[in-house]
Amino acid sequence: MSDAKSRKMPLHTKILIGMAVGIVLGLLVGPNSMILPEEGTFSGEVFGQRLIDWTDWIGQLFLRLIKMVVVPLVFFSLVVGVASLGDFRKLGRIGGRTLGFFLGTTVAALVIGLTLANLVGPGKLVGEEDRAFLLSSYEESATDKINSAAAAPSFSEQLVGMVPTNPLTALSQGNMLQIITFALLLGIALTFLPGDRAQPVVDLFDRLNDAMVILVHMAMALAPYGVAALLFKVVGTTGFSVLLALGAYTLVVVAGLLIHLTLVYGSVVQFAVKLSFLKFLGALREPLLVAFSTSSSSATLPVTKEACEQNIRVSPQMTSFVLPIGATVNMDGTALYQGVAAVFIAQIYGMQLSLTDQLQVVLSATLASIGAAGVPGAGMITLVLVLTTIGVPAEGVALILGVDRLLDMFRTSVNVTGDSTATCLMAALEGEDLKILSDSEDMADPDHGFEGRLEGGPHPISTEPGLGD
Repeated sequence: MSDAKSRKMPLHTKILIGMAVGIVLGLLVGPNSMILPEEGTFSGEVFGQRLIDWTDWIGQLFLRLIKMVVVPLVFFSLVVGVASLGDFRKLGRIGGRTLGFFLGTTVAALVIGLTLANLVGPGKLVGEEDRAFLLSSYEESATDKINSAAAAPSFSEQLVGMVPTNPLTALSQGNMLQIITFALLLGIALTFLPGDRAQPVVDLFDRLNDAMVILVHMAMALAPYGVAALLFKVVGTTGFSVLLALGAYTLVVVAGLLIHLTLVYGSVVQFAVKLSFLKFLGALREPLLVAFSTSSSSATLPVTKEACEQNIRVSPQMTSFVLPIGATVNMDGTALYQGVAAVFIAQIYGMQLSLTDQLQVVLSATLASIGAAGVPGAGMITLVLVLTTIGVPAEGVALILGVDRLLDMFRTSVNVTGDSTATCLMAALEGEDLKILSDSEDMADPDHGFEGRLEGGPHPISTEPGLGD
């Protein structure tokens, strides 16, 4: 190995640098700048917003490159994973355990969030003036969220809607529940075909899946710049005034997420999977950084899959089955935030939630989080449904919209950690030998991890039989 390759900066370090640059620039020269004048051509409102308009395309391009891969990767990998499992009893066993784990951790997250919110009482710390400011500032956005929630389908409609009437439409629209359902059924159908007829299809999808992975690596080359642009916009538009007014609420949500991360996921990884939790988080550094910057568990899915397979040695069959389901239905971070937000908004309005009300929060937030899309801001729409269930004014979402994007970054990171924890747990229960890839192994072998996979360059592809191998 050459000295140049050994000194090459790891991708996660580049992403961290990009995050730091975005945050610093957002604070200094964003629309709510700490140093720019309040009025004039070079004010934060004018010059800062212009900078965001000039750089936003970089972050959006990075997001679109990642999202471009999500649907084909989920479809191809899930079909191959199900077809490779073969045994329906194994498929049902893994599926049942996975859904049971997600349900249990979602309830645990809600209990943690509600407990902290009741103990701290963040809503009682917001003054009348700040309350009026927040309600007026985000009134229009709150109305949009309420209207979106009113148009949301019921649970029974969601259940029926999981089955696509046209799979091609589901694929083109990116409807993940329908794509997962169709991929599962197609994978099962392939196992009923004789091996010599099913194998060419499985081999084709497997190779297409490999091509999607290469596309992920190509997109990740833009990650440091995309992350910097995304965080510049988020931090620059949030501003310190909103953060100060909602400081207690923000701290309670973040504290709850950290407790859930370490107590629930840490215990599972340490004692059930039998891996060091700190090393486990280190192995997930790339997906966690992407999740934090994009606030989208669905967009992070290709990176999460790659990290679990390459850095923790989980089998592709397991990641192909568990991770897409997790990215769609596992929203522990979202559920915890909804529990805290419901109590916070109720406290600001002077309402005391009874034990029955809070049990309703647990039930409704659990069901709502399962149906929440893995895209930025989807949790706010489901929060409106939770507030309506317990009789809290839905307009109260305007109180927390100012920091929602910031908190979305934290809760998405927790969601991605939960998806990865479930995947590793299911793999361990099925007897897979998991091992965390060390930094030295990662840098030494370009076939593992995110570094060096594209260094070999393109290979010639022959159209003549037998000459392309």
